[in-house]
Amino acid sequence: MTTGRPRFDPDLLARHDTPGPRYTSYPTAPHFDAAFGESALRAAIARSNDALIPRPLSLYVHVPFCLSPCFYCGCTRIVTRDTARGPAYAERLRREIDRIAPLFDDDREVVQLHFGGGTPNFLDEPTLARLVGHLREVFHFADEQHSDLSIEIDPRSTTPAAMAMLRDVGFNRASFGIQDFDPDVQVAVNRVQPFEATRDVLEAARAAGMRSINVDLIYGLPKQTLDGFRATLEKVVELRPDRVAVYSYAHLPQMFRPQKRIDAADLPSPAGKIALLGLAIERLTAAGYVYIGMDHFALPFDELAVAQRKGGLHRNFMGYTTHADTDLVGFGASAISRIADAYAQNPRELGLWEAAVDAGRLPVWRGLVLDDDDQVRATLIQDLMCQGEVDFDALSRRTGAETLAVLEEARPRLAALEADGLVACRDHRVRVTDRGRLLLRVVAACFDRYLPAAPAGVQLGEFVPKL
Repeated sequence: MTTGRPRFDPDLLARHDTPGPRYTSYPTAPHFDAAFGESALRAAIARSNDALIPRPLSLYVHVPFCLSPCFYCGCTRIVTRDTARGPAYAERLRREIDRIAPLFDDDREVVQLHFGGGTPNFLDEPTLARLVGHLREVFHFADEQHSDLSIEIDPRSTTPAAMAMLRDVGFNRASFGIQDFDPDVQVAVNRVQPFEATRDVLEAARAAGMRSINVDLIYGLPKQTLDGFRATLEKVVELRPDRVAVYSYAHLPQMFRPQKRIDAADLPSPAGKIALLGLAIERLTAAGYVYIGMDHFALPFDELAVAQRKGGLHRNFMGYTTHADTDLVGFGASAISRIADAYAQNPRELGLWEAAVDAGRLPVWRGLVLDDDDQVRATLIQDLMCQGEVDFDALSRRTGAETLAVLEEARPRLAALEADGLVACRDHRVRVTDRGRLLLRVVAACFDRYLPAAPAGVQLGEFVPKL
C-alpha cells in the first residue's frame, strides 16, 4: 500500500501529465449509452436487492443552481438570481425520490447522503430541511455515528447562523469552495470572496458540531502567482480544515462557455502551474496533512486517512469516501447512479429532467451495464486510485476472473512509467511508487480499454471543479 508523501518531480509531471479521466467511474461517463433506459435501471435495482448480501446505500442530490457564474466552472449548473426556482426544483426532487425509493428493499440502510451542485445552499434552509426530512421518511438511514450527511456550500451565499440549522437537519460534514483568496485571482474568475467571511462561516460550522470540514482550492487559475497562492495556503492552514482538495484547472473554453471570459494570456505557464502544485504539496504536508491521492489531502486522524491506511478507501462520483461497498443512487438533473453492475445518468438539461419527472417516469438519460471485463478493470482501477497497488493474483480470487491477461495487455503502456520509476512491476503485482503518486490516473489509464478508441476531448469530460 502506497501512503507516503508523494515525491514532487516537475520534469516527470511535465512529461507524463497529459489530459485523462479522473476515474470517478469506470467506464467513464462519456461511454454511457442512451439505449440504457428506465427498464434497465429497474432491473439493476432488482439485481442489487437480490444480492446474497445487499449493499447499503449512498444517496446523491444534485442542485444545479448558482447565483452568479464562476468563469472557471465546468459543472452542470444554471445561473439565476430567482431563488423561487429552488422550492419548485425540490418538489420535483421529492417526486423523483418517491418513484425510486420503493424499488429498494426496506432494509437497505443509507450510510451516506451528499448534496452537490451547482450550489446546494441555493435552496433555503426550510426547503433543505423538508427535503432531507422526506428522504428520511422514505429511506432507512443509519444512526448518526455510522452515517455521513454532507453538503457543498458557497460561503458567499450563506451566513454563520445557517450552519447551526444545517447541523440540526442532520448534516455532519461540510465542504466550502474557496479556490483562491488572492483578490486579483478572484476578480479574474468572477468570484470575490473575502477571507473573513469564509472564516466566519467555516468556524460556525465547526462550532455547530460538523465533524468534518473540507475546503476546495484550484491551481492554474488566471493571475495566480507563487506568492499569491502561498498566501492562500497560509490562510487555509490557519483555518485548519480536516480535508483539503487542490484541483487542477483545465482551460477548455470550447467545452465550457464561462471559460471564454478568461484571458488565456493570464493563465500560468505549464511550468508555473506545476510549481503551484509543488507549493501546495510542500505547504500542506509541512502542516501535517496526508496526501490521499488525486488532489486530496487530509489530517492524519481524519476518516479518509484512516481508511486509506486500513485499505478501506473508495472512489466514486462524490470523490474519495470511506463507504467502500455501497450502491450509489443519484437524484436531480445530471445525477449519476451506480447500482449493482450498472451506471445510470439523469438528463443534464433541466427541462428534460423536469419533463420526465412530470410525466411520471424515472428520469434516465443514459447508462451502462458493465460486462465481466468492465467489472474486473473497474475493481483494479479502484485499487490503484485508492491503495496505489494491485495484486493480480488476489484480484483473480476476488473477482473469480482470470486477470493476468489484463496485466499482460497493459505491460507496454506500463513500461514507460516503470522506466521513469513511477510504478514497480514485480511478478503479478503493480505498485505506484512515491514518484508516481501524483500521476495515479495516468497509471490507471494503462488499464482502460476504452481510451484508444475515445473520440477527441472525451478523456477530459470528468473534470468537475467544485464550488
